[in-house]
Formats: sequence, C-alpha cells, structure tokens
Amino acid sequence: MEREDRVVAAPDEGEPEGKRRRLLCEDFASVARCDAGVAQCYLAENDWEMERALHSYFEPPVEESAEEGRPGEASPPAACVDLTSEETTDSTSSKINPSENTQQEDGSMFSLITWNIDGLDLNSLQERARGVCSYITLYSPDVIFLQEVIPPYYNYLKKRARSYEIITGHEEGYFTAIMLKKSRVKLKSQEIIPFPSTKMMRNLLCVHVTKCGGLPDNILDVWEFLGKPKHCQYTWDTQMNSNLGISASCKLRFDRIFFRAAAEEGHIIPRSLDLLGLEKLDCGRFPSDHWGLLCNLDVIL
Repeated sequence: MEREDRVVAAPDEGEPEGKRRRLLCEDFASVARCDAGVAQCYLAENDWEMERALHSYFEPPVEESAEEGRPGEASPPAACVDLTSEETTDSTSSKINPSENTQQEDGSMFSLITWNIDGLDLNSLQERARGVCSYITLYSPDVIFLQEVIPPYYNYLKKRARSYEIITGHEEGYFTAIMLKKSRVKLKSQEIIPFPSTKMMRNLLCVHVTKCGGLPDNILDVWEFLGKPKHCQYTWDTQMNSNLGISASCKLRFDRIFFRAAAEEGHIIPRSLDLLGLEKLDCGRFPSDHWGLLCNLDVIL
C-alpha cells in the first residue's frame, strides 16, 4: 500500500500518553503486519483511535485525480468474477422465494441484517456470495444493510433475492446496498448524501419506508441496550476469522446497530442480537472477513 511521506511527531515515551501511543503503534503494527512508522502515521491521522486507523489501513487505495485535485473513483477489481453465470437451480439453499419465508409476518416482529460482505476480496467470491444468500434465505429479514458490494455481487443478489427490492449507494467500484423485503416494507423515497471530503467513495444511503411520528434525541446502541452480550461483542475477529490471513489476534466491534425509538404510534424494542457467518464454507473460507449481525425487534403498537 503506497502512502505519501508525512512528518509525524513521535510520542514522548516518558509521559503516560506517550506510552499509550507507543503500545497502540505496537498493536497496530502487529495486526497490520507493517513497521512502526507506518502504524504511527495511520494512528496519528486518525486521532490515535485504533478502529478508525485499522479501517483506513485495510481500505483499498484510491488513486487521486489530477483534475482539480479531486479524489478519483476506485476502479472495479480486476478480473471480476461473473457471479451471474450460475444457474438459479444449482443450489436450493441460495435461493430466495417469497413462499419459503420462515419469519412470522403478523407485524409483531421486525428483523434486519447488517453485513460487510467484503466483495473486494475476489477469492472464492462465488461460493462466499452463495453463503451470504443462504443466511438471507434462512432468516428472511425484513431489511438488509450490506457494505462493500461490487457490481458482480449486486447483479448476483438481483438474480437470487427476487423477493427483495435493492437500493444501492453507487453503481461502480464498491458501495453500500439496502435490501427491502417487498412483502413487508414499502419504499417511499430514497436519497444519497455525498461526503465531499472522502477519498474512498463514501456516502450515506438513506431509504424512507415509514412514518413513525416524532423522534426523541436519544439514540441507543442495540448491543449496549441488550446488556452487551459477549457472544456478539466482536464483528471483526482475526483470531477466529482467517480470510485476511492476519496472524495477530485482534477483536473489534466495527459493525454496530443504532436505533431511536418512536415517540408516537407505537414502539420498536430490540429483542435479540446474533452473529452470522461463523462457519467456514466448503472452500475453506468464511463468507466475509466480518461477521454479520442479525437483529430481531418487537413491534409494539
């Protein structure tokens, strides 16, 4: 990964803060398998926050555009796998069929999945995509939030998940996608809020599906609301997940779900939270380097 040279002040090891930063540099270098100088550069650029620095490090490099100094768009991965070449009759477990939904649809429960599916990793991509679709089939969530989707993966989902409406935050490179179960969620409108300063094609994809009255200011982390259950504390675990081949052990909660309860017309209360994608596929790899999150919520009218 190429980086431009920068001058970064070295931490003063004689001070508590200096010692803390030195330890952060050592931990970062161990996980990222880089030298201490690179670790210090990334940590300093990200206010010495380990999660932000690691996320920045493992993002694919994006070439800077010479025109007006604006960041260029990331090119789609070379030699993309044609996921859509597979016939839909090959694997029953990977198909989504409205008649096969197992979730209760009486309106008393609402479920969602959020998952960074790592479409940028082309290794065993087709089998990994089938694995993700198998989880979608098994749990049949009302809404699915996906990150790091690439065009072939998006085309595969359109072919396999026909009972879902799919809205994407971009059309090239890698992007986010929101999937809405047609039998349960009605799309009212959508918008994309650009991040002008991003160098990694980031934006905010919003879909409006219902009106729930006035909203209070408090926003809660679902994992914390449910008492911080240990079984789903970490969504990025290099000790358990071998997809990236990182020898050092690092456990982080990169993926989170936040909610804000409605002040009127009923309430939505988180009931459970679980990890997805913990089993290796036949190819010997996990569906993604991130675990997915499945959240079930009670709808109280």
